[in-house]
Amino acid sequence: MYRKLLIAIDPDNDGEGKRALEAAMELLDEDGELHLASAYSPGGGGFFPHVTEEAPEEKEAEVREVLDLLARKYLPLNRSAILHVVAGNAGQKLVGLAGQLCADLMLLVSRGSSGHWPLRRATVEYVSVNAPCPVLVLPSLEKSGQGEGS
Repeated sequence: MYRKLLIAIDPDNDGEGKRALEAAMELLDEDGELHLASAYSPGGGGFFPHVTEEAPEEKEAEVREVLDLLARKYLPLNRSAILHVVAGNAGQKLVGLAGQLCADLMLLVSRGSSGHWPLRRATVEYVSVNAPCPVLVLPSLEKSGQGEGS
């Protein structure tokens, strides 16, 4: 069991959030700390391309709101999560955040190089190699054959 778990979540993918949070509940100590993070490039694009140049502050607040909703929707009532929305290179920011938090484990859901984010595979590889803690990479629901309705 892990005491501090960091999950990188794409707030635009509810199924990914649900999968990651369910896995986290199996891995986290009863009194462990759960951290949810989303990283974005201030110029748009990157690992989580839902933030554009026009209004990064507004989009950051929107992403934080979606992370909060995911946590309230999929976490047991007796559990909570600390939310982190960071701007910059996703791989570097997630690795830095894991170090700052002294995370015991980082959890990611990967779609590999397929799908609409071709750079995501490189980000997952960067995090896996450079993180200061073990990294668990779950396959996406589509890749594991479970689909959204499972």
